[in-house]
Amino acid sequence: MKKLSYILLFILFSNILYSCTDILETIPNDRVSKEVFWRTEQDAILACNAIYCYLPNTTTWTNWDAMSDIGHVTKTTNWQSLVEKGAHDALSSVVLNEWKENYRGIQAANIFLDNVDNVVTSNETLINRLKAEVRTLRAYFYISLAILWGDVPLLTHETTLEESREATRTPVEQIWTFISEELTAAAAVLPITQAETGRATKGAALAIKARAMLYAKRYTEAATAAKEVMDLDVYDLYPSYKNLFTYEAENNIEVIFDKQYIKSSYRNNLFLIMCPNSVYPQSTANIVPTKMAIDIYQMTNGKEITDPESGFDPYNPYENRDPRLKYNYIVIGSELPNGNIYDSRPGSGTADAVGYAEISTPTGFNVNKYLAKEDMADPSNGGLNTILLRYAEVLLTYAEAKIEANQIDESVLDAINQIRQRPDVNMPPYTGITSQEDLRKIVRDERLMELPFEGLRYYDIRRWRIAEHTVPGPLMGMTYVDIADGTLKTVSISGFVRTFRTDRDYLWPIPQTELDVNDNLTQNPNW
Repeated sequence: MKKLSYILLFILFSNILYSCTDILETIPNDRVSKEVFWRTEQDAILACNAIYCYLPNTTTWTNWDAMSDIGHVTKTTNWQSLVEKGAHDALSSVVLNEWKENYRGIQAANIFLDNVDNVVTSNETLINRLKAEVRTLRAYFYISLAILWGDVPLLTHETTLEESREATRTPVEQIWTFISEELTAAAAVLPITQAETGRATKGAALAIKARAMLYAKRYTEAATAAKEVMDLDVYDLYPSYKNLFTYEAENNIEVIFDKQYIKSSYRNNLFLIMCPNSVYPQSTANIVPTKMAIDIYQMTNGKEITDPESGFDPYNPYENRDPRLKYNYIVIGSELPNGNIYDSRPGSGTADAVGYAEISTPTGFNVNKYLAKEDMADPSNGGLNTILLRYAEVLLTYAEAKIEANQIDESVLDAINQIRQRPDVNMPPYTGITSQEDLRKIVRDERLMELPFEGLRYYDIRRWRIAEHTVPGPLMGMTYVDIADGTLKTVSISGFVRTFRTDRDYLWPIPQTELDVNDNLTQNPNW
């Protein structure tokens, strides 16, 4: 799909989506209309391709973790900061934009499914495959709506403006059932591999279903779907975690579903929003890790840093730690893409020092994942694909679902240990653990160490109902050796306190603009 011009396709299908005819029923000459579209196989392919554009963009996707307990928004004026502080409401742009973008994707999918049978073709296999791809995408959009808002309107056909003003909220359990059924049906049609990379496959539909059913707490369904992905025998862990998020590893054996980008054509700004201030002073440096994100990583002997026998040295806190710590994060002593050594200590004299500038890290850490050297010269012109779902997540979904369903057997630890023993991670395997409580902690910690800043943590702490314990309070950063007196000090962001209300914040508010135009919609509790 990288050979296609996404921008052209997006504009094309947007015009289809919003096209209309006047009272004389003349064909508009400023857009593609239904009167001239939906005729050829190419029309169907182009329309399907355009829906992929509604998958999360890099800014939206990376910012989910910035609103969780492991991340922080560098600029407190950014909209994500409102969510961190619990100051968002039904009028907030973040609330409206997320609702709007998912329903735009759903509307585009519905238009496709309502019209694609008008295409004249003898290639029924092609049309059925495209339908399955679109149903997979539509289900993907509904997952975000269900986890954020709970009950939402379930729209399965093209919706007119008048109809949208009369829509009612469908119980979330029905939404989850719809998602499950859609993905099951799509998986039955989709091929195991596609000729064009980036398209949804059988494995993608099943893996998305596994994630959705885990979120829905339908653990047996989640485990079954994850096992189906595993049994396809086409995915595996990429041997190098360090290189997993680089151009070198694009479309590797671990990637199940991603969003494809093309430099200078359909580009992203991942480097710009991730890189430290010293590397590119004009960066936006949107998000940074918190102390919790770093402290979760074990020592190479498998012991937690709080264990007196772990060998942890607070004066050399990043030595002998799980290698994924430095693969995922930039810490003191890390080599930067420009070859310099990272030193974020206050008073270090570098542009990365805490307090140096508005976009210097306020916690003393930066994100290393997706920071490709190839994008350094032109940070807003990235072509690196963003992985939306990979095989490691499927293994962890399988393990967690089996644990929560209390179907604990050897396959649970085997799934977790496969990830821990990736060649360039090589952490000690877990053995002989059968306690549901102990295994629950292990799999949750493993998700945090393996999948940070992939847009999943915000959802995890909500579905586990732990956000009220992990989010509130002052924001803490690195513990470092003070340059002036050699003592240990910990960064604390003064004046910034994160908030999470148990009685309100597990669901987002329905956007006020939606309530204003539709009396059938009701607001979520305590908003």
